[in-house]
Amino acid sequence: MRDVPAPPDRIGAAVEGDIEAIDNVLRITRIRVRYALTVPPGKRETAERAVALHPRGCPAWNSVQGCIDVDIQADITEAQ
Repeated sequence: MRDVPAPPDRIGAAVEGDIEAIDNVLRITRIRVRYALTVPPGKRETAERAVALHPRGCPAWNSVQGCIDVDIQADITEAQ
């Protein structure tokens, strides 16, 4: 997404997760991340590709991969 500007007023995220008692131990079992992105006209496809590739380069996702189910989605809007 290097060729899509991401100023703070055009990117946001809502994150929620599930905590379950497994063998009497509280564990984070799922994390859902939903980005809200506003991109320049004509950059929607590039932004969608960046979101799809995001987990591979995300240190947090790579740290919990296989331990915690992480779902990353994005609502992408093209600026007028």
